[in-house]
Amino acid sequence: MKLKTILFSLMLSGLALSVSASSPRHTTIIPKPLSVMPQAGEAFRLTPRTTISYDEAAKSQAEYLQEVLGRSTGWDLRLKPGRKGTIRLTVDSVTVPRAEGYRLTVKAKGVEVCGHDAAGVFYGLQTLLQLFPEQVYSRERQKGVDWTAEPVEVADVPNQPWRGMMLDVARYFFHKDFVKKYIDMMAMYKLNKLQFHLIDDSGWRLEIKKYPRLTEVGAWAGTDANRLGGFYTQDDIREIIAYAAVRGVEIIPEIEFPAHIMSAVVAYPWLSCTGVQHELPTQHFISRELLCVGKETSLQFLRDVLDETISLFPSRYLNIGGDEAVYTRWETCPDCQALMKREGLGQASQLQGWLTNQVTGWLKEKGRTAIGWEEVLMRGHVGTPLVGLMWHNVGDTIKAKEAGHQSILTPATHMYFDFPETRTPGEPQYATWMPPISLEKVYSMPVEDYSSASSNLGVQGCLWSDQFIHGDKLQEIAALDENRSENYAEYFTFPRLLALSELSWSRKADRNYADFRARLGTHFARLDHKDCNYRIPEPEVERVEQNDNGWTFTLRPNVPGAEIRYTTNGSYPNVHSPLYTAPVTVENKADFLAINVLGTHRYSRPFLTPVDYSAYKSYGEFTAEWKPLQVQPTASPWHFDATGKISGNGEYEITFIRLRGDNGLQLGELQVLKHDEVVASLPLNAVVSQESPVVQAFFPIDCFEAGTPFRIRVTACGQGGNDTAGLVFVRRK
Repeated sequence: MKLKTILFSLMLSGLALSVSASSPRHTTIIPKPLSVMPQAGEAFRLTPRTTISYDEAAKSQAEYLQEVLGRSTGWDLRLKPGRKGTIRLTVDSVTVPRAEGYRLTVKAKGVEVCGHDAAGVFYGLQTLLQLFPEQVYSRERQKGVDWTAEPVEVADVPNQPWRGMMLDVARYFFHKDFVKKYIDMMAMYKLNKLQFHLIDDSGWRLEIKKYPRLTEVGAWAGTDANRLGGFYTQDDIREIIAYAAVRGVEIIPEIEFPAHIMSAVVAYPWLSCTGVQHELPTQHFISRELLCVGKETSLQFLRDVLDETISLFPSRYLNIGGDEAVYTRWETCPDCQALMKREGLGQASQLQGWLTNQVTGWLKEKGRTAIGWEEVLMRGHVGTPLVGLMWHNVGDTIKAKEAGHQSILTPATHMYFDFPETRTPGEPQYATWMPPISLEKVYSMPVEDYSSASSNLGVQGCLWSDQFIHGDKLQEIAALDENRSENYAEYFTFPRLLALSELSWSRKADRNYADFRARLGTHFARLDHKDCNYRIPEPEVERVEQNDNGWTFTLRPNVPGAEIRYTTNGSYPNVHSPLYTAPVTVENKADFLAINVLGTHRYSRPFLTPVDYSAYKSYGEFTAEWKPLQVQPTASPWHFDATGKISGNGEYEITFIRLRGDNGLQLGELQVLKHDEVVASLPLNAVVSQESPVVQAFFPIDCFEAGTPFRIRVTACGQGGNDTAGLVFVRRK
């Protein structure tokens, strides 16, 4: 064995991250490398005479580095085949024995990046770029920058083979340029799998030559100026795949069925059990229409679509969806019932297991492995091994392993990035059917180290875009050529993608949230230079102390270059609020709010002390409040949001609780609205007053859909005046 191979293996065996005060960039790398060893000597310096040499297997990565460095430095660095450049890129599976691993050596005289494969070389380059000043990520020439990297030796290899993100382009169509940017940002932090959610009720985004109406009709919702949608041509797909391949990202297409396929049914009604003509939805909902599994024409359609998809995507995986099917159509369909009888199936749900077996068999013949949401493993025995995306219950990984299948962890509790980090007022529109997912919660998700015996392949985050079709809050205005939806997607992805990156790359023993959080602060400037939007963290509270004057807050700066602005009267701070320079004392904890401000246009949500509703825990979740200024003198509609509080089908209790005031609150009719449809209605005919401080009522919900907004509308007015205030709580019984 070569000496350098032995040294590399020793480095991978568990050397701790080693840093020195004179080389701070070594301590800020994300994801955290397996081993970082600062070296003696002077720094490496980029100059216009720097050359990039490469093995033939790393040519694309050399061209990538030339482009990145050329944009920011303004220099057209020369490429040289072979191994005699200033920056040398080599592929050597003996020196670096594990897939996607790399060794990076930085010395004054030059840089060497040696990868097990092309992906390993690319990841070595990402670490190298993090050793240069953050301006290296700029898309424009940066003047006056000292382009140096301190001498260091890095040995690194990923822990999990599957380090993924899912991008939903079906509910809301993103242009291919944004998809490429999203891939670039994933690759910057060493993620290697993109699940491309191309099909859903709201849109069909993949050109299929044999069925042109899928994109002529199924890719577009609404009419005239309100028309919304788009699709990727097969040439677009080839371009995206080639772009991703250079960056070590594998694109896994997702073709959803038997549910979430309304876009295909709109284009070809004969695919459904009823043949009814529908319109493409412009508001989010989960359609009850299914692919009619009992008709050979539907199965042939599926085979044709999968064949064209396989011809486009080189990935060995193909995602078949399979989630959230409601089987009422199959239960009444003569064709589906006849199939059940022929196959000896007792329940309509078993038809999904039958279909999964058919499809996994087809894919196996084509050299492909099926992936599906975990429901595909729960609808009967599946004979061909597949991979389950565990989004609902991570405990199902055990069932998957026992049945001979593999799994990927993507639980909605930790990995769904369309949920907010907090419910602090002022966050953009977000999904509400699960609690918030903080940066720390993402980073701290339990993930065991991968081994050859593991049935779990890794971890995947998901960015769903159904929030874009709850009206026009997030949709771009074409006439302005603006990109609010792309900014929204990035805001919810970053910086949580960085936590996902380290969670999936680093070993369990090496992960430490406090250390990650300290390193994270230096990456915001890098995201700025990449022109990537992100959520700025709130200021960190070092300590809160109670004293004779009230409460004293001591804050810790956590975003380099940011100012902390604050208020002491309970109002939201802004860029003109007082500058925090020393601990602040307030009489009431809730009076102190603080934000991080970068420049004058980018700032965080505020740190605030949430109101404590624990005394009302038995009444459910806080949903709304009323104060004198909201109370009208005559009966008027009062609306408040109940999304997330209504979290499934069942009977709900709503409680109105008086807090103070001389007057009562007269309550009339109460209605529950799903979107704008009234789904429950009841007369309250009650007064919340000193004599009756608590008023309760009950209503049923039997049409719940995840991600769908619910509102409550109550006819209300003050009784004898508007001096009344109180709280509203909702709970499912």
